[in-house]
Amino acid sequence: MARTGAGRRAAGADAVLRIIPLGGVGEIGKNMYVFEYGDEIIVIDCGLMFPEEEMFGIDLVIPDISYLRERRERVRAFLITHAHEDHVGGLAYVLPEFPGVPIYASKLARGLLANKLREHKLVGANPMLAMEPGDEIVLGAFTAMPFRIGHSIPDAMGIGLRTPVGLVVHTGDFKFDHTPVDGKLSDFSLLGRFGEEGVLCLLSDSTRAENPGYTPSERTVGEAFREIMATAPGRVIVATFASNIARVQQVFAAAAVFDRRVAVIGRSMEQNAAIATELGYLEYPPGQLVRKDELARVPHERLVIATTGAQGEPMAGLARMANRDHRYVEIVSGDTVIVSASPIPGNEEYVARTIDNLFKNGANVYYHTIKRAHVSGHASQEELKLMLGLTKPRHFIPIHGEFRMLVQHGRLAAETGVEPQNIFIIENGQPIELATDGSARRGQPVSAGYVFVDGLSVGDVGQLVLRDRRALASDGMVIVVVTVDKQTGNPIGEPEIVTRGFVMGNEQDPIIAEARRRVLESIANPGDHTAEVALLKSQVKDGLSRYLYEQTKRRPMVLPVVVEI
Repeated sequence: MARTGAGRRAAGADAVLRIIPLGGVGEIGKNMYVFEYGDEIIVIDCGLMFPEEEMFGIDLVIPDISYLRERRERVRAFLITHAHEDHVGGLAYVLPEFPGVPIYASKLARGLLANKLREHKLVGANPMLAMEPGDEIVLGAFTAMPFRIGHSIPDAMGIGLRTPVGLVVHTGDFKFDHTPVDGKLSDFSLLGRFGEEGVLCLLSDSTRAENPGYTPSERTVGEAFREIMATAPGRVIVATFASNIARVQQVFAAAAVFDRRVAVIGRSMEQNAAIATELGYLEYPPGQLVRKDELARVPHERLVIATTGAQGEPMAGLARMANRDHRYVEIVSGDTVIVSASPIPGNEEYVARTIDNLFKNGANVYYHTIKRAHVSGHASQEELKLMLGLTKPRHFIPIHGEFRMLVQHGRLAAETGVEPQNIFIIENGQPIELATDGSARRGQPVSAGYVFVDGLSVGDVGQLVLRDRRALASDGMVIVVVTVDKQTGNPIGEPEIVTRGFVMGNEQDPIIAEARRRVLESIANPGDHTAEVALLKSQVKDGLSRYLYEQTKRRPMVLPVVVEI
């Protein structure tokens, strides 16, 4: 089915297709890929990334869209491969810069995205249009051809892009699952036809490029759920990603085998489950779903709870249960907990802490190293080689993975016949330019850093603020208040010193007593002129910082306050 989007076809015999990752290479998350030809741009995905441990106070990380902001009038559309947060979560923060630009996505992705945009008061600002496997969507110089691919969420798609310089294939996140839960197989036939036609460039998921063999089918998770539930004496609590609708469906299916009812707990999971049920992606017998305020009425041996928090997030459902801080669920002896996810790099400590607390409260816990209650949604090496073999690309760009994963994927591509000089291991902001003669080269890098979301603030917190937060977390803070005579600049009384995260700061502490003396010494005015307040602050800061480092070998943040009287 062909449909025409807004925009005019760019012209120019010497024009090149520029492929620019603004996120998603050299990292796991915030996937965003720009395709630019002439004066037309389309964007595939717009995701977010959860903060790393040293990003103190940061809630989310989204791509830097400076390059697109400067060219906003050229952006024709956003194309969404699937509804996971690392591919769609950034849209709510990015769309205000692009009013009226359409979003093309599957039915499920549109449903989940509409709920997110409603929360951000963005309903109606950007038209959301259908994009389904088999469509051909004309967007000026581009024709998008979505195709079905296996992943850990229904309706996942890859996208073939017909461009003036040739055919480009973006796989999205994928694996070749031959027994998918929803029965919808990857479109091997279309991928083969792409390969016969000639793929100029392939962009392919690299998350499991280090893993040999094949990724197991999602259906094996349902078998693990049933094995665990068959012998569980009490409640079974399953933690997984809120957007993993296929996993939640398997929870309902396994629970039905043992005549157990299911409660869905966690704000995001409750919302997603409601939307998926309404759209027909989540099915269960009438009466199987139990409201969370009715949990006390259901015997433990008849109950399954699906919740959030598989990554150990402190405010999510599972961590609250583990910390005995949940309104509806308190972990007791006899509970069985299934952590149906592998830790995202950086989250290992949070996950381990949550599992420890569950065990302390008497639960029996199954997690990724104990029993296969989770499988990845990403292709392993043999499937990656199959994708390369089907599409037979001339050029190859591994995407969606940390740098070592991209390198390993590049080696697989070389093994399947891609010329080494045509394999581009790149970082965010590095354009690859494809010409009409089939050649490719690296372009001039563009801005593609991190944009931090901190509460309601988007982009206001930068690296300098994070550096200060790291310094505070590492060495603490010392505030020194000095009162001086406005006429002479001479100090009046003793300086007041307040510390946080450094030393206790009580009157008897010899370090604090000596620090007061050093402060007075640093601002001693040998002349008969009045020192500027800014100079006094600098003298206090330098003198006190030097003394504190001599005594403690630590560098707390020193904040001088000078009060003139």
